Amino acid sequence: MQLALENIDLRLGGKDILRDVSFAVDDGRFVSVLGESGAGKSTTLKVIAGLLPQDSGRVLFDGTCVDDVPTHKRNTAIVFQDIRLFPNMDVRQNVAFPLKMRKVPRAERLATADRMLAAVQLEGFGNRRTYELSGGQQQRVAVARALAAKPDALLLDEPFSGLDEQLRAEMRQLVSRLHAEFGMTSLMVTHDADEALTMSDRIIYMSDGRVVQEGTPADLLLRPASDVVRAAFNDASSIEGRVEGGIFMSGKLCVSLADLAAYDETRAGDAALVGARANAPVEQVAPAIPDGPAVLVRVPDRTPFVHAL
Repeated sequence: MQLALENIDLRLGGKDILRDVSFAVDDGRFVSVLGESGAGKSTTLKVIAGLLPQDSGRVLFDGTCVDDVPTHKRNTAIVFQDIRLFPNMDVRQNVAFPLKMRKVPRAERLATADRMLAAVQLEGFGNRRTYELSGGQQQRVAVARALAAKPDALLLDEPFSGLDEQLRAEMRQLVSRLHAEFGMTSLMVTHDADEALTMSDRIIYMSDGRVVQEGTPADLLLRPASDVVRAAFNDASSIEGRVEGGIFMSGKLCVSLADLAAYDETRAGDAALVGARANAPVEQVAPAIPDGPAVLVRVPDRTPFVHAL
């Protein structure tokens, strides 16, 4: 399903929360909404799901306006940061709950719940209580519950922010795999730039209730449209991946080593690209990193660069 927002405005408590927000997510794509706290990211998800009515503008599913369609009929599923599992139900019942609301026969919904638990690598956990699970396992149950509803669009509201780094990495890989396996349209809110870079087909950067820039991960990383976008990718970090044929790849992030050199005006001759000249045409820049494991390094106030591992 393609989902789109057209000129969405929303005020809450006398304050502008969303201002002229417009973007589209093509069918089957994974898109991240990136930005600092208070940018309007989670509010945007709630408008799409019908949990908050906008003051103006339209929400479209496959070109059809759904502004008058109630939440339970929009066929979207949200995975929240705080998980929101039912403590009075076991794991299988939690996953099956959306199907129970649709009056799906018990045997069918429990069988579906077991399939979804297997998909999130929790086979055999159905009879456990939710409070017996770790934080990462609870988040997997929340994802399984969302998938059980067979949504046309999966909405993820900072789903990994409460997990430690190892669990975050595992959940990123899991959600990316499930997105591809189930072929859903997925929209994820995050404040983590690396998360957006490696998981997304496209990134929408929001600030102060507005869309500031939209593009591929490489677009926002190398060609930020404003200082606020540039600052989002200016924290010290590294992303492990591989170099193949002069392209650094990690998840869905694909960056040409030649592009890195062409946009670097301060680091000519650095180890990332031997002999590269900052002002040389891209086609004249020969990548010197051999194919194999590599790391993309981001440090404040410098263009990202790649080193072989």
